[in-house]
Amino acid sequence: MNTPAVADRIAATVRADIRALTAYPVPPAADGIKLDAMECPYALPEAVRDDIARAVRDTALNRYPPGDTGPLADDVRRAFGIPAQAGLLFGNGSDELIHLIVQACCQPGDAVLSPWPSFVYFDMAARFDHARFVGVPLAADLQLDLPAMLDAIGRHRPKVIFLALPNNPTGGLWPDEAVQAILDAAPGLVVLDEAYQPFAGHTWMPRLPSLPHAVVLRTVSKIGLAGLRFGYLAGHPDWIAQFDKVRPPYNLNVLTQAALRAVLRHKPVLDEQAARLRADREPLACGLAALPGVTAYPSAGNFVLARFSGKPGGNAVHLALKTRKILVRNFSGAHPLLADCLRISVGTPEENRALLCALQDILSSN
Repeated sequence: MNTPAVADRIAATVRADIRALTAYPVPPAADGIKLDAMECPYALPEAVRDDIARAVRDTALNRYPPGDTGPLADDVRRAFGIPAQAGLLFGNGSDELIHLIVQACCQPGDAVLSPWPSFVYFDMAARFDHARFVGVPLAADLQLDLPAMLDAIGRHRPKVIFLALPNNPTGGLWPDEAVQAILDAAPGLVVLDEAYQPFAGHTWMPRLPSLPHAVVLRTVSKIGLAGLRFGYLAGHPDWIAQFDKVRPPYNLNVLTQAALRAVLRHKPVLDEQAARLRADREPLACGLAALPGVTAYPSAGNFVLARFSGKPGGNAVHLALKTRKILVRNFSGAHPLLADCLRISVGTPEENRALLCALQDILSSN
């Protein structure tokens, strides 16, 4: 293959800003303890898997997905407490829905705004759709800087504001009063991203009917169904109708729909797993905070952000854990506010103990 010729053609064809980006990293899963992706560590019970198998067996793969997702929508509304007045849109994970929102709302150069650091796809989707991303730095303690947010809203007049509630990767849950102030100041749409709502014990979903320029975005990935890649967006039907215009046809495959409907018949199983992770989050955070030179930040998600400010720092600790086949997410180079920070998913009690023992060994040997 003529590599130089291909490189020249790519340089002349692919957008310069895309060539400058790095693809979203998905590291290979190794044997060991996987605490890097906020997945649920518990497999579904056998009875649930059997129900999924029956549903998948009876699914017609020779036909396109149905245009009418009404039966699925009814199940989702009941399972997740979505107001009857709200419209619903489904996506291939919440990532696709974020992209559709920006695509529908933004002309080239329009502002998309979010506290920062936050979910990286807010920035990526804005870039992909020629919008201008504005990240408003968090305070030094990784909490929301409301005055800075309101000032940025006034200066940039964003078409879309993304608020992750709780925030990823920091774990903070912004106060209702601050969120309401942002809603009141926003000139366009506010997206309340509740990807980690099952672990937060808090939601804006019941208030949607009184929030005409806000939508609530969620995913089932964190509650044991990451492999399904299913997200949903709830909001005023007029907003949902606009976003549906840019949704790719058949974006939700029949196997996802069949499996999800089967699982939702066992919704208490998902709730119980989320409750176990909520209960195990505090012992993990306390164990991290007890280690020398470690700060564990308050979290309302199924993860804890920890800063390793002594020696070794975050990069070295990350590598040392990897050699022990314990995977966590390294944010040390992602943003200055996250220097030496590792994000650690809540695992099973046994996985959490193994992690803490490994960290104790790593930190005590330096």
